Amino acid sequence: MPASAPAAPVKAPIRVAVIAVPPVTAFDLTIPGLVLGGMTVRGGPGYDVRVCTAAPGRPVTDGGGLEIAVPHGLDAVAAADTVIVTGTGARDGLDPLVLDVLRTACAAGRRVVSICTGAFVLAEAGLLDGRPATTYWAKSAEFRARYPRVELRPGVLYVDDGRILTSAGLSAGIDLCLHLIRLDYGAATANSAARLVVAAPVRPGGQAQFIDSPLPPENGTSLAPTRAWALTCLDRPLTRADLAAHARTSVRTLTRRFHAETGLSPLQWLLHQRINRAQELLETTDLPIPQVARLSGLSTPDSLRHHLTRRTGLPPSAYRTAWHHPAPAGGVSG
Repeated sequence: MPASAPAAPVKAPIRVAVIAVPPVTAFDLTIPGLVLGGMTVRGGPGYDVRVCTAAPGRPVTDGGGLEIAVPHGLDAVAAADTVIVTGTGARDGLDPLVLDVLRTACAAGRRVVSICTGAFVLAEAGLLDGRPATTYWAKSAEFRARYPRVELRPGVLYVDDGRILTSAGLSAGIDLCLHLIRLDYGAATANSAARLVVAAPVRPGGQAQFIDSPLPPENGTSLAPTRAWALTCLDRPLTRADLAAHARTSVRTLTRRFHAETGLSPLQWLLHQRINRAQELLETTDLPIPQVARLSGLSTPDSLRHHLTRRTGLPPSAYRTAWHHPAPAGGVSG
């Protein structure tokens, strides 16, 4: 019998330093550890997440009476590949040591990330001047007044500007961490991580973070069942009329409700899901490119090439070479 192919080497975990700037937003502070720290890739940890602060050993407060023990100092940042600043109530008098390590990390080419109002810290360090960025929508007016040189995009979930990434508040931090996993390990692994933390599949950063309408009542009017149905038949040429027929509503009502629930039009949402499906097929199967295009609903190799290159910068063959791995038997793997 021929010898089996050698197992792919386990990639060293990506080192992540999470800077706690008191008073912290406790929910935001836990997101990187839960989403990034909890996943495995080919049997090993995908990330080594360490929370640090300027004064280790001193309890970090969250502004609501909770005190959090943070064991690591800012020296953890020097060894990190990715540096994340989570939500904080701090504005004036930010610790200059924190600002200095952020500037140094950025100058060294590290990936620098903020979740929620952590963007105020990046802006105070001067890292966002002339760059697009976002923050929690309710703090957008304050942010714009303090940092007019930042190209603020207040309506989106997250902004990826190369080595600097920023997210909106709370659950948008989960979206951004899933996006980091997709960048580092591919769409299939990111969607597995989303299932592990019971989150929606990776959402596009341009999706609206705040929708000025109430959640749909629990009376069967939500379009969630229709979106779930659409995911099972992405290989079909679905139209707004098809979605409306499944939802038993008019196309006009479907479009209005779709945007109210997702921040996207039905066709924008469908395109995002089709590209995501194509990425997973390229990563986890050896199917020919035309079949990948057909099964993802992108119809032709040219269409697949156009949309995939626009999202990732890579055509299908190069994307497969970079990200291909066998489909996981279960759990989060890549």
